[in-house]
Amino acid sequence: MLKQQKKNNNNINIPVLEFNEKDIKLFYQKVGQKVQQIRKQKGLSQLELSYLIGFKSTSLIAGAEAGYGNIKFSLEHLYKIAMALQVEIKEFFDINH
Repeated sequence: MLKQQKKNNNNINIPVLEFNEKDIKLFYQKVGQKVQQIRKQKGLSQLELSYLIGFKSTSLIAGAEAGYGNIKFSLEHLYKIAMALQVEIKEFFDINH
């Protein structure tokens, strides 16, 4: 993940991180799966959660939970979902368990 060292204006070496698209896609999928897990624990359907956050269809919830194409939760979505599910937003990022 570390690519190379670059020097800043003070001539100090700073590491540059490199990320690939596969890792980023996997991250979004894991967050979506975590939302799905918590939603199911709370006993809500995708449609019920969609309505709670102001959507009239399940396209966002279903797509982001399943990792379809470019459908992803934004921070605003995650904030609203956390409020609707009555959890702290950080729970969506506990993806190593």
